[in-house]
Amino acid sequence: MTIRTDRDGAVWTLTLDRPDKANALTKAMLEELRVGVTGAAEAGARGLILTGAGRVFSAGMDLAEADTGLPTDPLWDALSDAVAAFSGVSVAALNGTVAGGALGMVLACDLRIAVLGTRLFYPVIGAGYLPQPADPPRLAALVGPARARRMLLLGERVELDDALTWGLVDRRADGDVVAAARNWIAPAIDSRPGLAEAIKARL
Repeated sequence: MTIRTDRDGAVWTLTLDRPDKANALTKAMLEELRVGVTGAAEAGARGLILTGAGRVFSAGMDLAEADTGLPTDPLWDALSDAVAAFSGVSVAALNGTVAGGALGMVLACDLRIAVLGTRLFYPVIGAGYLPQPADPPRLAALVGPARARRMLLLGERVELDDALTWGLVDRRADGDVVAAARNWIAPAIDSRPGLAEAIKARL
């Protein structure tokens, strides 16, 4: 299995576990992630953490599947939509750089925390692909249309300091990013059942 699922009380952590390939995403991995996210929701999880094994969150699409229709597969949006629909608190715990289509699930999370050295970029313009439909509006909602254009039209790589300034990343982690994420969302997890979900619904 290339997606590892860990349960700690009401918090589920899904880990992209293909570090030898920089956690490059295959169609099977996208489906595993989607099933994991919906499984967490159906089980009543109150927290969801997405992270990667190794030093990179994800290099994006596995180029070995580029000719199989993966670049335009609706699974990308199905995954990010499942993350966005999660009623609890979702956080992307970025253990390193995130690129391309992998950014979609990160944008769909409620919160983002990253280790020093993390870069974020979406190089569709150079690869000759369109971004997934849901990604540009989510990106623009976080960083504004002008900065979204720089990332999508120019393929700009955003260093962590700029990502924090832009609002693309919310917080820096100086140690174990998953532990930092778990501690960070503890107030929401420990709150009265349904309260965090109700607050999210009003945002």
